Amino acid sequence: MTRQPDPSHVHHDQPEHAPRPPSFWRSRAGVYLIVALAAGGLLLGFEHRVHILGSGMLIWLPLLLCVGMHFFMHGGHGGHGSHGKGNDE
Repeated sequence: MTRQPDPSHVHHDQPEHAPRPPSFWRSRAGVYLIVALAAGGLLLGFEHRVHILGSGMLIWLPLLLCVGMHFFMHGGHGGHGSHGKGNDE
């Protein structure tokens, strides 16, 4: 009969949470891309403001913003995988 090692005394070589690589959006290229997209969006909106404001489609903007925020912001709190765990942080 062989004796099993006690699991509380087992040494793990790797830490429980390995460091993640930095996010693309926080890198220099990501910041440049955000600035370029914002500047392009502002210029495009300025050039086409008559069509945007006069079309009557502006009323749908709050709905589109809500859907977009729901879609993009689920990564901030663990996404859908953390439902039912009890901590809402």
